[in-house]
Amino acid sequence: MSIAQYIKEIGRGGAGARSLGADQAEDLMSQVLDGRVTDLEIGAFALAMRMKGESVEEITGFLAAAQDRCETIPTQRPVVLLPSYNGARRLPNLTALLALRLAQEGAQVLVHGPGHDPARVTTAEVFHDLGLSAARNAHEVEQAWLRREPAFMRTDMLCPPLARLLDVRWVVGVRNSGHTIAKMLNPCRGARALRVVNHTHPEFGELMAAYAQRASADMLLLRGTEGEPVADPRRAPRLQVVLAGQPRTDLSMAAQDGVLTELPVLPRGHDAATTALYIQSVIGGEKPMPAPLEQQVQTLLRALAAMAHHTEGLGLTA
Repeated sequence: MSIAQYIKEIGRGGAGARSLGADQAEDLMSQVLDGRVTDLEIGAFALAMRMKGESVEEITGFLAAAQDRCETIPTQRPVVLLPSYNGARRLPNLTALLALRLAQEGAQVLVHGPGHDPARVTTAEVFHDLGLSAARNAHEVEQAWLRREPAFMRTDMLCPPLARLLDVRWVVGVRNSGHTIAKMLNPCRGARALRVVNHTHPEFGELMAAYAQRASADMLLLRGTEGEPVADPRRAPRLQVVLAGQPRTDLSMAAQDGVLTELPVLPRGHDAATTALYIQSVIGGEKPMPAPLEQQVQTLLRALAAMAHHTEGLGLTA
């Protein structure tokens, strides 16, 4: 088979490119993930979508294809999903701290992302230095939750064909639609999942909100730290809660304005070992939790409570 007919539509440049319908997008992504197309076609698809940008219909189709090839995590309780695909460049990567604080409060947390990035410090590396093993399957995720720990699963374990698509970046030099889809994955079945989705540009946040509305999804949208789904420890970002596709202004938080009056105590280095030591000191109560991260924790807990209340109101079990 070939995806040439789809590349013709999406690869006509910024002015001439046309978006695919959800069914077309699902067929295209299915062929790509199953390896039924050539490397040249995959490169053309990656660059064409990078130039055009995804539509809600395309995200819907791409995500459906990825979900069908993803590990299933059964659960009876709501889960917080933290997609971690950027890592740290200059600031410490505190996604693991967010995950541990949520787990302290009794939340089930699943973090997923790459194991290694040659230019950044990944959450996988921080988890390793914290002594938290990566889960290889759904059973090991469940065991981490029973220990009241956040679970981390590498993308190549969660969705191997998607991990291969993400690796195309190292050949063509830029990210592709696989990175967008990775942020949206929901492997959990049996209960609702609250996806924490970072956006660097406001337009991407609007696209994610539009998708959430179409799919009746639960999300927390924010401009994270260096692309990670965690608030900047120095200044609280806007936290936009969407539940069952509907914006919840009563649960959302405005961004912090004005001049900073106090800076949090952060580690001087941002390598995995230094970051892990800092996280341990915060979780152990030796150092204070950065206020923006605690605000994110409390926002997520309120959103989980609202999800549980809605589920009970429908006579369902979470």
